[in-house]
Amino acid sequence: MGSVAGDVSRLAYPPARRDDSVFDDYHGVKIPDPYRWLEDPDSEETKEFVARQAELAETVLAGCPDRENLRREITRLFDHPRHGAPFRRGNKYFYFHNSGLQAQSVLYMQDDLDGKVEVLLDPNTLSKDGTVALKTYSISEDGNYFAYGLSKSGSDWVTIHVMSIADKQLMPDKLSWVKFSSISWTHDGKGFFYGRYPAPREGELDAGTETNINLNHQIYYHVMGSDQSEDILCWKDPEHPKYSFGASVTEDGKYIVLSIYEGCDPVNKLYYCEISSLPRGIEGFRGTEVLLPFVKLIDDFDAQYEVVANDGDEFTFSTNKSAPKNKLVRVNLKNPEFWTDVLPEHEKDVLESADVVNNNQLLVCYMSDVKHVLQLRDFGTGNLIHQLPLEIGSVFEISCRREDKEVFIGFTSFLSPGIIYRCNLASAIPEMKVFRETSVPGFDRTRFQVRQLKKDYSYTQVFIPSKDGTKIPMFVMSKKDIKLDGSHPTLLYGYGGFNISITPSFSVGRVVLCKNMDFVVCIANIRGGGEYGEEWHKLVHLQ
Repeated sequence: MGSVAGDVSRLAYPPARRDDSVFDDYHGVKIPDPYRWLEDPDSEETKEFVARQAELAETVLAGCPDRENLRREITRLFDHPRHGAPFRRGNKYFYFHNSGLQAQSVLYMQDDLDGKVEVLLDPNTLSKDGTVALKTYSISEDGNYFAYGLSKSGSDWVTIHVMSIADKQLMPDKLSWVKFSSISWTHDGKGFFYGRYPAPREGELDAGTETNINLNHQIYYHVMGSDQSEDILCWKDPEHPKYSFGASVTEDGKYIVLSIYEGCDPVNKLYYCEISSLPRGIEGFRGTEVLLPFVKLIDDFDAQYEVVANDGDEFTFSTNKSAPKNKLVRVNLKNPEFWTDVLPEHEKDVLESADVVNNNQLLVCYMSDVKHVLQLRDFGTGNLIHQLPLEIGSVFEISCRREDKEVFIGFTSFLSPGIIYRCNLASAIPEMKVFRETSVPGFDRTRFQVRQLKKDYSYTQVFIPSKDGTKIPMFVMSKKDIKLDGSHPTLLYGYGGFNISITPSFSVGRVVLCKNMDFVVCIANIRGGGEYGEEWHKLVHLQ
């Protein structure tokens, strides 16, 4: 295929008005912001500027003789089925599946993994253009109810609905003004916790383009069959209007855990409430001004704490407290002064996740030089039992619960579109078998290399020294027969921010560039991400 032709130096780029009267004053230091007017997506001036940019792009793309060929090739490669890992609730299995070009994945259910498949929710049927999306969901412990949040046109605002799973009938429950919220059922199936904001004033409704900050997040408990106006206010903090909250019920159903966040940094406060300690239950707070009696376990923003599991009062957390690459710690709520390390911080690898499986074992995922490693460890001691066989790539999903003797693991890499592994933990040595594997028509992984391709199609990385000597990991992808001599067009992608790690993953766009236009694609893991823990995120020099 060819490339875009023409003299781009003659392009008439749309002028952007500069307003030098706009600035911010930070402690006496004036910071100009001359293009702030572009932050208003609804102004006629902004709309005109965007329209002229689109017109300019179209004139350039119109000069590409292979535009339609590229469109057909991209569409062909994108048109392949994709599966999510199955998960169990009650006596049924559930999983997501996309047939190829569906705008939204469909949620299916079945009585067993070999049984008849039924559609539980197809978001594609909820709008003509496929822009109604499933943003959050939760199935009750008994598998009777499916609570799910839908958003329209890319908006962060979510409306929660509830469906009866047995007959797939929509319940009358409907919850509005939900944003950045999970859904967590109490084990009695009577209702669930969720987060919402006060309803916006008239004229402030969001169309998916709002730029105003949301204030005064609150946690509510919704009782099935009741109107949202009767929902029970569980937590708010009007003295800190920018705080956001997340409430979740522990896997044993005994506790409500409240996580409090101030921004995007990986730090949070953590409170808890024992459900059985409430004399009249959660519903006893209906119509009162009294909030749930949360106990403060962590009451400052000095680190991040996430619940891994609990045995009654004894909780195991994943934390970056004095451990920028994360560790597992344990504490008894009745004796909160004493914390012990279960799995200390690794010398160089980042602890990405930890799940308790097979009753008393830990399935832990480490990120080692931007590649994932899976290990089975003892839950009590943290000692290594087995390292699971996994080629170089990324674990994008782990589906398991504490009582499960088998788990499902979603895996991808630059040359693997997607594999769902079924791992049997009941045997002395864990068995990893392919449960489902994604196949992309027209893609042959043996024709590509990701830097020093070996006979087993695994690959290594390149490490590039930056100005201060810090080695930056980078993957280089190309066709197998291409010499890396600088003579080919190159796409360099780098990202570093918000503690987000860019791990190996399959990309149709990258495949098309390499296969059809002889591109070399480089993915650099620059500082600011989470590839080497919190220090890497904070741009600290690592020796």
